[in-house]
Amino acid sequence: MADEQAPAEQQLLLQKIYIKDCSFESPRTPGIFQSSADTQTLLNIRSDSRQLDADHVEVTLTVNIKSVIGEDTVFLIELVQAGTFVLTGFEPDERLTALGNVCPATLYPFAREAIADVANKGGFPQLLLQPLDFATMFAQNMQQRAAQAERENTAPGGLATEVKPHD
Repeated sequence: MADEQAPAEQQLLLQKIYIKDCSFESPRTPGIFQSSADTQTLLNIRSDSRQLDADHVEVTLTVNIKSVIGEDTVFLIELVQAGTFVLTGFEPDERLTALGNVCPATLYPFAREAIADVANKGGFPQLLLQPLDFATMFAQNMQQRAAQAERENTAPGGLATEVKPHD
C-alpha cells in the first residue's frame, strides 16, 4: 500500500477583531446642523492583508465615508476595522478568495456598527451602511487585475480589494 498523505483540512478561524484606526471630522459644525439640504454620502472600501506567521493573517477593512452638501463637507469618517484569522489547508487561489472575500465580509458588520455609532456621536443621524456583496466585488476586482496584468503582460499580484459604491 502506497503511503498517501491526506489533504490538509481547511480551517478559517476568526481569532480577534478590533478597530485599528478611527477618525471623525466635521469641519462645518455647528453651523452645518442648521442646514436642511440633502446630503450625499460617498463610500470607499478597501481590504488588505498581511501575514503574521505561518498560519495567522491580519486582514484590514478600510472604510472611508464623506458626507457632503454641494461643495461643503458635512463629515468625514475613516475606520480601519481589523481582525486576525487562522488560515490553514487552503490552496493559493482558495486562500486569495478567503482573504479578499470571506474575511472582509466577516469584518464589515463590525465596521458598519462602529460607523453608525461614530456618526451619531458626532451629532448626525445614525449612518446605516447597506450590506455589500463582497463575493461579487472580489470577482470584479480579480477580473480587473487580470485584464490590467494582460495589458501590462505581467501576472496579477498583491491582495487589495477596493470598492467605490456611492448613494
